[in-house]
Amino acid sequence: MAAPCRRALPRRRHARRVALLLVAAVALSCELDPGGAPGAGDRVLASVIAIVDGDTIRVDLDDGATSVRLIGIDTPETDGPFTEEECFGADATRFTDAALAGRDVELEFDVERTDRFDRTLAYVWVDGTLFNERIVREGYAVLATFPPNVRYVDRLTAAQRQARHEQRGLWSGCPARDGS
Repeated sequence: MAAPCRRALPRRRHARRVALLLVAAVALSCELDPGGAPGAGDRVLASVIAIVDGDTIRVDLDDGATSVRLIGIDTPETDGPFTEEECFGADATRFTDAALAGRDVELEFDVERTDRFDRTLAYVWVDGTLFNERIVREGYAVLATFPPNVRYVDRLTAAQRQARHEQRGLWSGCPARDGS
């Protein structure tokens, strides 16, 4: 009776090894699949074709124009059909235009890919710099978190503290804004 137990143990080890190798192969193939849709943390290249306002841009992505809302920030509104100009709204739009118009950027996605207006949600990277953080640090935007998209909330919070402390941008002359 002892002999069958000895033979069963190596078979189980072999079966475990085969199962682990299969799991590893599947996981690796999923990571290397270039045809898969970008997920959280992935970056894709895009060309900025228009600036809507300080926190919304239009990019050429997948051979089509796509509206992109910058994650984690909010800029003052500009004058539009449904909004009135807010303090520093036009300045924020000009800042974004000067930094991004006509540029190739990288878009990084978080947990949710689109908002309720069907805009793509993304962090925008320019030459290795997180633009979402830069616009907050310069005082043209404030922190605006909408969980679960909070990957860079600590960086954005620190940028806002710095801008507020240094009285940069909208912190220098606009009526009190929400934020810390």
